[in-house]
Amino acid sequence: MIPSDYPLTLYHGDSYQWLFVLWLDVAKTQPLDLTDVVVKAEIRETSGSPIIYALTCEITLPNTIVMVLTAELCRTIPVAGHVWDCQLTFPDGSVNTILGGAVSVTPDVTDSDDIITTTTATAAEPNKAPRLQAVPRRR
Repeated sequence: MIPSDYPLTLYHGDSYQWLFVLWLDVAKTQPLDLTDVVVKAEIRETSGSPIIYALTCEITLPNTIVMVLTAELCRTIPVAGHVWDCQLTFPDGSVNTILGGAVSVTPDVTDSDDIITTTTATAAEPNKAPRLQAVPRRR
């Protein structure tokens, strides 16, 4: 089964919570029983690369997955393109990846990197105005 495409569009440093309600039928009358199912979701640079972040996932019976990304941890995700997916492991050992897609992270403005201004001048240019150099600093 191919996972449903669900892109995550994140704003760097914000908190997120997603609720995924799973059904066995299109009419949404038969909930998928998630009793004793293990759920995990990961964000990576590419498939097979080291995990950037393992999302917190919990199951609310009978058929809801709650996935959380805290502001603190979202702040650590590099601003670039990534991929993610959500995988279920059933009590019989079968594994089903239900969702996945691209992850895009937009840089934040408020509480973003500070800019420290430094000046430099050389002895060979004593009468020239000093050059300014911006150096980003993370809080």
